[in-house]
Amino acid sequence: MVWLAALLATAAAFAPPPVNARQTQPDADWPADLVRRELGDDPNWGGEYLLDISTPATRGRIADLLRPMIQTRARKGFDAVEYDNLDSWTRFDGTPRADDVPFSKRAALAFARLITRRAHALGLAVAQKNTVELTRAQVRRVGFDFAIAEECGRYRECDGYRKLYGDHFVVIEYRRRDFRAACRAVGRRVSVVLRDRNVTAPGSRTYRYDEC
Repeated sequence: MVWLAALLATAAAFAPPPVNARQTQPDADWPADLVRRELGDDPNWGGEYLLDISTPATRGRIADLLRPMIQTRARKGFDAVEYDNLDSWTRFDGTPRADDVPFSKRAALAFARLITRRAHALGLAVAQKNTVELTRAQVRRVGFDFAIAEECGRYRECDGYRKLYGDHFVVIEYRRRDFRAACRAVGRRVSVVLRDRNVTAPGSRTYRYDEC
């Protein structure tokens, strides 16, 4: 898998573009019956609402609506894509609406498998984004090729990703002390980078980049 090794070597600086596959974004127009607005917006990400991945029918419709985004990334020459918000079934944990989320981890993984297959059909690798609480069997069933682990140094999860993916993951940290922790934990084996949270470009006042 020489192509994957090359991708991982450069992914620290050129991470695959995220696709918001499970929650709404202000610039996206989703059919009203696919958005669970009755739950309210994400407690941690104001203005984002869960998409309804509770049934094969809704998962298929959402996957169809995502297809143009994935096709665009393939056409522009990207090697991989990351589907954001894999852990959407947990977004209301600890709130009064936790029991109202109409889908579980099982549905989330079924949807992940569907959209991963769609990306693979276009020649794109697929990254698992966060959510270390999977098993190796679940990773294999979905078909993830590698992982992007945000703040695994901060939350002491880097070894968990290593158990799932070996050296096939990239670490992104946003605080200097967490970056140093991740470098100590896995920096000799995988790419670890420090970035600013807004992922700004060089020349920006808030731009920050380092690697180990």
